[in-house]
Amino acid sequence: MAAGIAAGEFSALEVVEAHIARIEATHAALRAVAFGLFPEARAAAEQVDATRRHGQPLGPLAGVPLTVKECFHVAGAPATLGVPRFAAQRAAEDSPLVARLRSLGAIVLGVTNVSQLMVLHEADNPLYGRTNNPWRLDRSSGGSSGGEAAAISSGGSPWGLASDIGGSIRHPAHSCGVHGLKPTSGRLTRIGKAGAFRGMEAIGAPPGPIARWVGDLELMLRSCLGAGSEGDLSLSPLPLARSSDVAIDRLRIGYWLDDGVLAPSPAIRRAVNEAALALRAAGAQVEPLVPPPAAEMLEIYFGLLSADGGADLRRCLGAAGLFGAWGPVDWRVRRILRFGALRRTPRRALAALLAAAGQQRTASLLRYYGRESVDRFWQLTAARTDFAGRFAATLHSERFDAVLCPPHALPALRHGDSADTPLAASYCFLPNLLNMPAGVVAATRVRAGEESDRPASRDRVDRMARAVEAGSAGLPIGVQVFARPWREDLVLAIMQMLETHFRATGDYPDRPPL
Repeated sequence: MAAGIAAGEFSALEVVEAHIARIEATHAALRAVAFGLFPEARAAAEQVDATRRHGQPLGPLAGVPLTVKECFHVAGAPATLGVPRFAAQRAAEDSPLVARLRSLGAIVLGVTNVSQLMVLHEADNPLYGRTNNPWRLDRSSGGSSGGEAAAISSGGSPWGLASDIGGSIRHPAHSCGVHGLKPTSGRLTRIGKAGAFRGMEAIGAPPGPIARWVGDLELMLRSCLGAGSEGDLSLSPLPLARSSDVAIDRLRIGYWLDDGVLAPSPAIRRAVNEAALALRAAGAQVEPLVPPPAAEMLEIYFGLLSADGGADLRRCLGAAGLFGAWGPVDWRVRRILRFGALRRTPRRALAALLAAAGQQRTASLLRYYGRESVDRFWQLTAARTDFAGRFAATLHSERFDAVLCPPHALPALRHGDSADTPLAASYCFLPNLLNMPAGVVAATRVRAGEESDRPASRDRVDRMARAVEAGSAGLPIGVQVFARPWREDLVLAIMQMLETHFRATGDYPDRPPL
């Protein structure tokens, strides 16, 4: 698009108008864009065209439209996190990342929908409503960046800026058949981003891109490097190597199909196996790798995120937000707050009752999730460091450069299922806990006859997983790649190779039927 605009093949206004038309045509079905900035986008496009007509230099992204997850400050737009009490507020200025993209000529079309407080793998909240999946409207687009992924998948936006604390970029990418990258925390600034878990630095929530082409992920990442550095001491000065310099045939890649938490659906296992075969065919060494202990990973991850008992979530809602004084609270958020407020003794007693009733998965989650003491938080932080160190030592001793695995245990969820299926996202949680860059590349679609081979169970989570898999034929499936901290180049190079492979197959999720 940037090259075509610069060459005069089409105008910036034509490009912007085409995307606005697509957003408007799909809005009733999708509700992906929460707040449009269409007049401002048209004015910016006209300015790009005028600059070109006058023979003045254009920025490298001049005229290219994008959308931005609603949590980032975009001048003139809200950043509510789906909390109604913030509905009337508008950002006075852009966040550093948005400002950087604008300075290169990019044009913001609007901000996209999220789950309330960005704590669910859905994009649904009492303020903007529910975002549907472009592939099947009765399915979720994922979350919390579900509006972003749905807008990009449906053609309303070519790419966008999102964020990820536990799969919020990668899960929507997997659900909607697009690509997403979670960089190493510290690669891009978080200044100018609203959100909960403020002060909890043990698990990073870095910004990152979503796009229809892997090359565009790297373009946005490079475009944003260094933005906000004047006010952000947490940014790393380490250079970003180029993915084009990576030789796939010199890589050694480990992979697993099941991390031991919730077995992936057949189509997801097939996709990972096919990716492993494609990488071997390209010359890489691809060998099975034993995943790190699942129970330990979940205990540390959920323990760190919930140690404050949901206090910061409540602050975001308002002093009495849980009780409706500031407007409605999503029922799934209420559940999180209710369980998070429990102290260890009653929490473990309730978990024991659930386990006795055959609800082992929910019981295990409840044991990990909830208010903890400062001492316990420090212990968990130390445990995270030890856990990451042991996994890094494994990669070093077995000479693995990167890891290939499922992005999630299930295809796109049904609406409302995220409340009962957080364990299905364990594959997303691990790179966040390790602070490793991770990407999801669109790969295939669920084939007829391979929806589920999950055995019958009394466990509510297992039953929910079977229900999600039922009738899932045709839904997109992604594959996840992650590598050591600061090696986004490796992740992107592997994703690029896999994109080339999967685009040549008949099952690639190229365009939703919407």
